[in-house]
Amino acid sequence: MALPLAPIAGIALRYGAVALAAYAVTRSFEPGRRDQRGEDAMDSLDEGLTFRRDPEQVNVTRRFHRVIRLGESGPGLEIDATALGRIRFRKV
Repeated sequence: MALPLAPIAGIALRYGAVALAAYAVTRSFEPGRRDQRGEDAMDSLDEGLTFRRDPEQVNVTRRFHRVIRLGESGPGLEIDATALGRIRFRKV
């Protein structure tokens, strides 16, 4: 019995198009840079949510730091997520 190639070719063509588009998008981005001052600022934040409001801007920070282990002495995963946000309002 012959193997029908038309359905397989259509699926391969679709996956190839998606892979080509993903490759083109990743090549268009410039690599980011790491600013040590920003890293130090995020490391110095306390865990939790803070909110500060001044007359001309609003600042919000959030830090989530957890260690998840599988079992008492099993392998672990450390999650450290930090977010800094600023919204500035100015009359023009």
